[in-house]
Amino acid sequence: MSHPQFAAELLQRAEKQGPITIGLAGAGQMGTDIVVQVALMPGMRIGAISEVRPQAAIDAALLAGHDRSDIVQAPNAAAIDRAIEAGKIAVTEDLHALAAAGRIDVIIDATGNPNIGTLFALEVMKNGKHIVMLNVEADITIGRFLKEEARKAGVVYTGAAGDEPACTLEIIGFAKSLGFNIVAAGKGKNNPLKFDAVAADYEKEAAERNMNARMLVEFVDGSKTAIEMVAIANATGLVPDVPGMHGPTATLEELASVLCPREDGGVLRRKGVVDYSIGKGVAPGVFCIIETRHPRVLERMIDLKVGKGPYFTIFRPYHLTSLEVPLSAARAVVYKRADMEPLDHPVAEAVAVAKTDLGAGQSLGMIGENDYRGFAMTWEDARAKGALPLGLAERAKVVRPVKAGDFLTYENCVPDDSMVITQIRRRLDQSDGRFVTNAA
Repeated sequence: MSHPQFAAELLQRAEKQGPITIGLAGAGQMGTDIVVQVALMPGMRIGAISEVRPQAAIDAALLAGHDRSDIVQAPNAAAIDRAIEAGKIAVTEDLHALAAAGRIDVIIDATGNPNIGTLFALEVMKNGKHIVMLNVEADITIGRFLKEEARKAGVVYTGAAGDEPACTLEIIGFAKSLGFNIVAAGKGKNNPLKFDAVAADYEKEAAERNMNARMLVEFVDGSKTAIEMVAIANATGLVPDVPGMHGPTATLEELASVLCPREDGGVLRRKGVVDYSIGKGVAPGVFCIIETRHPRVLERMIDLKVGKGPYFTIFRPYHLTSLEVPLSAARAVVYKRADMEPLDHPVAEAVAVAKTDLGAGQSLGMIGENDYRGFAMTWEDARAKGALPLGLAERAKVVRPVKAGDFLTYENCVPDDSMVITQIRRRLDQSDGRFVTNAA
């Protein structure tokens, strides 16, 4: 959470050292938001944008109010640095040039591809720069490896403010610092939940919302919720209570009496879980269910109309997605601190479940397409099932038929070994003593 003085600190820093200079990878929906927002923020600027469609980066900078004469094409790192020194925004098609440019303080990855994001993050860190990952898919698959690489390089690896996981962590941190017990934490689900959603059915709605249909379906089919809740789990030690989580239709008023232990009238088998609600009034917010038994604290919380007790909902009614992301970049530079990073050992896994019958020999598409969806469970459960991590499903080969609703496993699927994310994940699993079949 930003200190009230943070804006003043950014201005002071800019007077002494110049503004914090951000490099941005990707100028899609999120990237464009970031370019526009940074132009409004004190003590910060976009130095360079890497984008395979340079016009998208130029359009984003124009939308943010920059003059066309201040947006220059830069084929390499030296050209990016010259542009930044001249107070201009560099547009490049080369991610390597962005990672190597010396005038950039911190880089935001908004590419949205787990494998490219992983390769890019490693290169950024090797070049001594902090990295803000919007790429939650990469983080839940190999985040602890990326965190360790950042530590070795003396830089910050962080999840992005504004996304539900970091926003939830903010209120979990607040509650923990007050000494409250954390019973459950999570988010309200924004889109209707339809497990078998496929991209072809969402082209029209996606176009109206200026989104890609695959990205929209990743939200609708529950994949993104699983990914986000696993990210929270692996940053805090909270776990999915049951495979797939409960996902009750609890409203904001009902949350604390539903996401609490069974013996107190709720649905939980244990305390300390991640979950989500599809009830009215929760989305687009994030929540943390806390517990207090001290009579004085109970009296005060009830008196302050927080709830009935002994369980209370601490709630943040919004998350500003990409608009908040630059704050993580600023905090990485100013405080050398991550807003969100995984624990050394994961406690949860997002795995892949078939959306349709899959045949042997089939090569799988991307998250949000037609083949599979994300599903959250504990790390131990996933391991016992030999379940395939969601971040490794793209381009995996089906070697045995899989029925709709069944898990993709290392027995029925072989992940694509040409992808660096697959190679890193295998090394992590081997160091955990998890020997994976079919992965030779």
